[in-house]
Amino acid sequence: MKFKIIPVTPFAQNATLMWDEATMKGAFVDPGGDLDRLLAEAKAEGVTIEKILLTHGHIDHAGGAAELAERLGLRIEGPQREEAFWIDQLPAQGQRFGFPPAQAFTPDRWLEQGDTVTVGNETLNVSHTPGHTPGHIVFFHAPSRVAIVGDVLFQGSIGRTDFPRGDHATLIRSIRERLWPLGDDVTFIPGHGPVSTFAHERRTNPYVAD
Repeated sequence: MKFKIIPVTPFAQNATLMWDEATMKGAFVDPGGDLDRLLAEAKAEGVTIEKILLTHGHIDHAGGAAELAERLGLRIEGPQREEAFWIDQLPAQGQRFGFPPAQAFTPDRWLEQGDTVTVGNETLNVSHTPGHTPGHIVFFHAPSRVAIVGDVLFQGSIGRTDFPRGDHATLIRSIRERLWPLGDDVTFIPGHGPVSTFAHERRTNPYVAD
């Protein structure tokens, strides 16, 4: 599996293009906006997009999902169903933060703890990681030891919990009980900022270090 990070929206959100090198079929994770740029990146890599994967329903992560799905006839998979709370508010979120108009939608498939999703012939494992938002999920590709963690964990920080239905204690528990067991050697792509590893965060992150 190959991964390419493409920052989008005024919030510099890390949309991820991922693809199976054997089939050149791929997915966008969290296409929050700047859709023409995302599609140009996929075309440049020779990737055929087959689905959209979402970690959660905040505007900078999910704001472009409905339009992209309509334009390309794609399935939307994720987040967990508690995230309908945020997805239903996408139009209002867009207005509040000055984003282009965003459409609410219902994913083709809600995802739960322990589910798997496929991209080409590759499989990713799903973990439900509430705290930042109630239905947040993480995607993990075990063979390449890469996790896409949305706004749960960042290099040196963690996700905000001051939004409605955020909870700090729940977020810390999600990190320690759902992320750390995946392994210290895992490299993670956060929703914003640089990549890091679980080992580095367990040593140095002031919020969740051992």
